[in-house]
Amino acid sequence: MYKAVMFDFDFTLGDSARGIAESVNYALEKLGYAPKAFDLIKKTIGLSLPKTFSALTGSDDFDAANIFSTYFKEKADLVMVDNTDLYPHTLDTLRSLRKQGIKTAIVTTKFHYRIDAILTKYNANDLIDVIVGGEDVSVPKPAPEGLLYAIDKLGISKENVLYVGDSIVDAKTAQSADVDFAAVLTGTTKAEEFKEFPNVLISKDLDDIRDIPANFVAGL
Repeated sequence: MYKAVMFDFDFTLGDSARGIAESVNYALEKLGYAPKAFDLIKKTIGLSLPKTFSALTGSDDFDAANIFSTYFKEKADLVMVDNTDLYPHTLDTLRSLRKQGIKTAIVTTKFHYRIDAILTKYNANDLIDVIVGGEDVSVPKPAPEGLLYAIDKLGISKENVLYVGDSIVDAKTAQSADVDFAAVLTGTTKAEEFKEFPNVLISKDLDDIRDIPANFVAGL
C-alpha cells in the first residue's frame, strides 16, 4: 500500500518552460553565448543548472557553469513564478491523495523557495507535506539523496512510496532510491523510453495518479 506519493515538479505538476527559457537565455547571453531555441531548452528541463549549461554549450567549464547558475537565478527570481502554470489535474490529484490520507512530497532540482512561491500562487501549500529542492541536497537527481531525504522526513518505508516524474532522470532517481515509479507523458520523454525502466504506470497525465493508491490497495 502506498502511504506517500512524491512528485517531480517541472513537466510533472506544472509547466515553467517559458520562465526557464527566458532565464537560460539571459544567463547564456551574459556569458557571451547566442540564445538557444525554446525546444532545445525544453529538452534540458529537469537537469541541474550545471548540466543544463553543459548540454546547451558543450562546455564542461566548472567556473562558467557556476556563473551561468548565478545569472539564471538572478533572472528566474524575477520571472519564474509568473511564468509557471500548474497542469489542469494537479490540484485535483493532490486533493484526492490528501482525502485518502496519502502523504505528498515534491523532489525537484528547482529551488525550494521557488516551489514555495508557486504553491502560494495557487493556494496549495497545505497540499504538500515535504519539499526537497535543488539547494537541499549535495548531489542532484538522478542521485537518490533528495528522494531518500523526503522519505526519511515522512518516516515512511520505501516500499510504501511512489515517485512520479516525466523524465528519464526521474525514472533513474526512483530506481537508484529503490522506490516504485510512475511516469507521466506531459514532458518531452516518450512512453517507449520509459519502458526501459521499472515502472508501475505510464500515463498521459496526472489524472490516473490520483486513484493509484486505492487501486493498489484493492489489488487492481
